[in-house]
Amino acid sequence: MVEKHGDDTDKAAAVPFVAPCRQLAPFAPVGWLRLGWADMRRAWPESITYGVLMCLLSWLISLLAYQMGNYGLLLGVLSGFVFLGPVLAIGLYSISAALERQQKTSLRRTLRAEKRHIGNVMIFALILLVLFLVWARAASMVHIFFPIEFQQNWRAIVTFLGIGSAVGAVFAGITFMISAFSLPMIVHRDVDAVTAVVSSINAVLRNKLAMLVWSLLILLAVVVGFATAMLGFVITLPVIGFATWHGYLETIDASEFPRHKEGVTSTARPGED
Repeated sequence: MVEKHGDDTDKAAAVPFVAPCRQLAPFAPVGWLRLGWADMRRAWPESITYGVLMCLLSWLISLLAYQMGNYGLLLGVLSGFVFLGPVLAIGLYSISAALERQQKTSLRRTLRAEKRHIGNVMIFALILLVLFLVWARAASMVHIFFPIEFQQNWRAIVTFLGIGSAVGAVFAGITFMISAFSLPMIVHRDVDAVTAVVSSINAVLRNKLAMLVWSLLILLAVVVGFATAMLGFVITLPVIGFATWHGYLETIDASEFPRHKEGVTSTARPGED
């Protein structure tokens, strides 16, 4: 018994605290989008279903903010909702993993399989929820100190938009680093939420140029969604979700961490040790 305990301790000690990352070419994210689009075409029923649900949720949030008459809250909540997307997109990561392994894809099967990740996902969601609530409060404060409902002065409007964008950019940057690759890593390997978050931040900081390109592509997808009254999210959000999975695989080397004992990622994908 003592010998077995020692073996378990050695295995635990052998697992690194942070997964190493690879150096990316500046425009590597463009390739992720191509792979994401290919996955969407192969699993279009699940992709469209997810996209429609996100579109409806965006409409609901917009309606609530409009009825409250708080446009600052609308900007903050919608922006925060977009960056909370990784939590909502965890099923998409599993679909991409299933496609790689030539397995059957379905939302029901994916959600049922991912229940085993619920502990780490809830910890991750709690981290983002706290950040999201602070972000929403900051958006409300900007709205209070720089009201624009009765402002006809374009300078006041520009000031409101400028300060609001600056505040949002700070929170968006923090959220982006935390969530860039965390949940794909949790889906892929048996790791805890803290290790996944630290590995994601490390990968972003070591690939600043590529991550800047990736964040701009995400921003473009968000702009397309807003410009089409959220209808564009039906297409853009699933593609971004699938692309995130491929970006994670190209960026982070999680081979030193154990596989899940059950589920889609319990088996190796082609070319994986």
